[in-house]
Amino acid sequence: MTRLLYSLTLALLSPLILLYLYVVRGKKNTGYKQHFAERLGIYDTQRVVKQPVVFHCASVGEVLAATPLIKRFIQTHPSESVMVTCNTPTGRAQISQSIGHDIAICYLPIDFYFASKRFIKRFQPKLLVVLETELWPNVFTHAKQANCSVCVINARLSEKSFRGYQKFPNISRWIMASIDALASHNEQDAQRFIALGLTEEKVTVTGSIKFDIQPNDADIKAAKQLKAEFSGRPIWVAGSTHPNEHEHVLAAHKQVLQSHPDALLIIAPRHPEQFDKVAALLTSSGLTYCRRSQTFDRHSQVLLADTLGELKMLFGCADIAYIGGSLIARGGHNPLEAAAFAVPVLSGPHTYNFAHIYPELLTLKGATTVASQEQLAQRVCALLTDEPQRQKQGQLALQCLKQNQGAVEKTLDLLNRQLN
Repeated sequence: MTRLLYSLTLALLSPLILLYLYVVRGKKNTGYKQHFAERLGIYDTQRVVKQPVVFHCASVGEVLAATPLIKRFIQTHPSESVMVTCNTPTGRAQISQSIGHDIAICYLPIDFYFASKRFIKRFQPKLLVVLETELWPNVFTHAKQANCSVCVINARLSEKSFRGYQKFPNISRWIMASIDALASHNEQDAQRFIALGLTEEKVTVTGSIKFDIQPNDADIKAAKQLKAEFSGRPIWVAGSTHPNEHEHVLAAHKQVLQSHPDALLIIAPRHPEQFDKVAALLTSSGLTYCRRSQTFDRHSQVLLADTLGELKMLFGCADIAYIGGSLIARGGHNPLEAAAFAVPVLSGPHTYNFAHIYPELLTLKGATTVASQEQLAQRVCALLTDEPQRQKQGQLALQCLKQNQGAVEKTLDLLNRQLN
């Protein structure tokens, strides 16, 4: 009865869901209109991959986190077909860029009963690997019925999300019954999943695979080359910024310029549809700027990063990194790409989406919290003035990263057990 009610509810809401994706999201990003039939489980017959291991990464952040794991899986399982699915056009582009154009890529269908059934029937996956909290009841159930194991990896469940699932105990038990193995960030996350009905024997605490990142030679070379273009100017990067936050960052940079007139801000909006909006804000602010997609103007006070997939490299050429989504209540973004380059991290107070990372990073003093644009400007100025402190904080950030690595190998062991 629970599954029937859930599926009927989604069916009734389907016109609104599809209109929202095609019209509302499609207006902001035309990529949402492409490959739209895949949202309904209808795929190009020219590229059917049979019995793949499917890795589902919702969007860009999950793709970046999963890339080391997927590459290691491909390396250690050369005979297995691999497919990577996602929910967003930016995620799709990131898969091609991070993992390769030759990998099979498609959208995971919306969790409509027949759409999810078509997906499982078409590809007949042998293993479905889902990152974090992408828990889709119909997809999971159809997979189980087709003898496809379901693994949830890098799993996290905040106290707020846990309370939300508790309000729908029948759906929660249904989802938990469909999971064969779960790799959680920590013991607290594990206990929350168990409290929702997941059998304790199915849970393994592996830590977060987001710590298992390491700049490759190409990243390091590109960062050095870009930094050389800036002729020794002090650089701070504001990565993954959001509306109502862009303005705070630009205002903070104006304050920074008063004491460091040659400072360069690289601002990287979280979503491509924000590129032109940030350009308009820069024009009205009076700050001189240029775009990353165009020739660099050495007189610019701001570089607008209007390209995809370069944020890690941009952090690599920075002296200081501010991680966006945190001065406003968006829950923050991943600070570990900056930490991997030993760059000191600044963040606003709203980091609840990364509660498994920030507490230790802050305790080790690899990151500093700022509560306002004024504090952001003050901290940037202080670090730009004090090079030894800047280097020390960057090394502490890197130390935090290194001492938490190892989750990729633990997760690979778990996936191997499911395949066998």
